[in-house]
Amino acid sequence: MRSSSSTLSAAPSLTMSKPSLNNSKASLTHSRQSITESNKEPGPPTREEKIAEFLDKAKFYTSLCLGTTAILSVFAFLFLIPFVVDPAISTIVADYDPVPVTCVVTDHVYSEGRRNCTWSSCREGCTTEAIRCHQLLVNYTKIAYHEWQKQPRDLDNVEWDVMDTKFLVNTEGCGYPPRVNCTEFAKKYGYSHVGEPFPCYFSRAYPEMVVARYSWDDNLKHLILSLIIPNVLFAVSIGVLSYWYCPCCDKACHKSPRVYAEKYPTKEK
Repeated sequence: MRSSSSTLSAAPSLTMSKPSLNNSKASLTHSRQSITESNKEPGPPTREEKIAEFLDKAKFYTSLCLGTTAILSVFAFLFLIPFVVDPAISTIVADYDPVPVTCVVTDHVYSEGRRNCTWSSCREGCTTEAIRCHQLLVNYTKIAYHEWQKQPRDLDNVEWDVMDTKFLVNTEGCGYPPRVNCTEFAKKYGYSHVGEPFPCYFSRAYPEMVVARYSWDDNLKHLILSLIIPNVLFAVSIGVLSYWYCPCCDKACHKSPRVYAEKYPTKEK
C-alpha cells in the first residue's frame, strides 16, 4: 500500500513539470534564433539611406563653414571700423573740393622723438605714436591746378587763400604700406621740391585742412563695401543656422495655416 501511494503522489509532479520544460525549450529556441539573426551581416544600405547620410554630412560641414564665416565677419567688421569706416566718414564730413587746387610747400621739417613729433604729415600706422615724422607746411590758392598749368603765375604775386597750414597725406594723416609710404611722400613733396606748385585738395568744412589724396568715388566705395559685406555675410550665416537648429524658428516656419478654432470639430460634427 505504501508503494502504490508513493507512485500516485509522484505522478502529478511529473505532469506538472512538462509545461515548464516546454517553456524553457521555447525560450532557448527563441534565444538561438535571435543570436543567429544578430550574427547575420547587415544588408547594403538603400538609396534613401545613402541620400540621407550624404545630406547629414553636407549639413554638418555647411554649418561649420557658416559658423566660421559668422565669427570672421564680426572680427573683420571690428577691424574695418578704425581703418576704413572711421576715415571714410571723416573724409565725408570734411567735404573736400573734388577739383584739385594749387599748393606750394613752404617748409619741410624732419624730426625724431615723441616730443618733436606732436603732429605728422605722414605716419605709417594709425594706432602707434610717431617717433619719426615729416612735417610739411603749405600755402594754397583756390585757383584750379589745371588752370595754373595753362597760365602759370608768379609765386610772389599770388594771393594765397591760406598760408602755412599743415599738409597731410590723407584725412587721418596716416596709413599702411603699400598705399601709404611716408618716405616716398616726403621725396615727392618735400626736400628739393619745396616751392614747386602741385595739386592738392582743401576741406570746405575746415579750410585749414589740406590733403594730397582724395577721391569721392573710392572713398564711398570703400565705405559701402566695408559696411555691407561683413554684415550681409553675418546675417546670412546666422539666419541659415537659426533656421536649421533653432526650435522656435522651425515651429514658426512650419506653423499650420489653419485658424486655432478650426482645429476642433463643429457642433454638427
